[in-house]
Amino acid sequence: MRIATWNINSIRARAERALAVLDRWDLDVLLLQETKCKPEQFPVAPFEAAGYEVAAHGLNQWNGAAIISRVGIENLQTSFPGQPGFAKEGTPVVEARAIGATCGGIDVWSLYIPNGRDVTDPHYSYKLEFLNQLNAAATGWLAEGRPLFLAGDWNVAPLDTDVWDIEVFSGGLYVSAPERAAFNAFGTAGLQEITRNADGADYTFWDYQKLRFPRNEGMRIDFAWAAPEVAAQVEAAHIDRNERKGKGASDHVPVVVDLGSR
Repeated sequence: MRIATWNINSIRARAERALAVLDRWDLDVLLLQETKCKPEQFPVAPFEAAGYEVAAHGLNQWNGAAIISRVGIENLQTSFPGQPGFAKEGTPVVEARAIGATCGGIDVWSLYIPNGRDVTDPHYSYKLEFLNQLNAAATGWLAEGRPLFLAGDWNVAPLDTDVWDIEVFSGGLYVSAPERAAFNAFGTAGLQEITRNADGADYTFWDYQKLRFPRNEGMRIDFAWAAPEVAAQVEAAHIDRNERKGKGASDHVPVVVDLGSR
């Protein structure tokens, strides 16, 4: 089975590119983040015509996650146990940042981790709580023997080499010690990060500003954690750098994982 994760930065703006990625990589499952639409606004028809099912979760024009699969979508969930909410003031709202389902016998989750905005911002505390609660949920699923595949935009650069210049980021967002600790805690829980040795590029994100892509000033913030029995099936991983090229590209690129023989 071949699974990819991709922060598409608006499915309605990039449906044709998503269809091209499905075809180019012969994907069985595509996990999308930042779809930026409600389920009824998702352009389902062309994906169904290509032989895929679609499950989408979105509350408005922000955030959003989806699963596109040709190997089934079962046990659909649009949040994980304990998923925290956020609000600048008033009652916190559980945002559309997670969607999970069983696809081809694998429990996949498409995850859009909060950015954090700044290490002094309340959104940063929300980010850490989101990661901690997701870890708690994953720990419970592992104890149940679930074949987990947690992938998406984690908004964390766990190694200094995951950003083009660590001095630019030092002490700030993406590379702070609490963020990295929360990310690495998934390994302590028993999961394995399965994209570290991916070929194709060093980074998965290049900002639209300041010619970041032509200068290769990128960040590696898109990853996949898997249960040991799923990780044991990994044969290869790829970063589709070419998807960042051309007019209308997302600022992220797909990360593709091969499970078992292809």
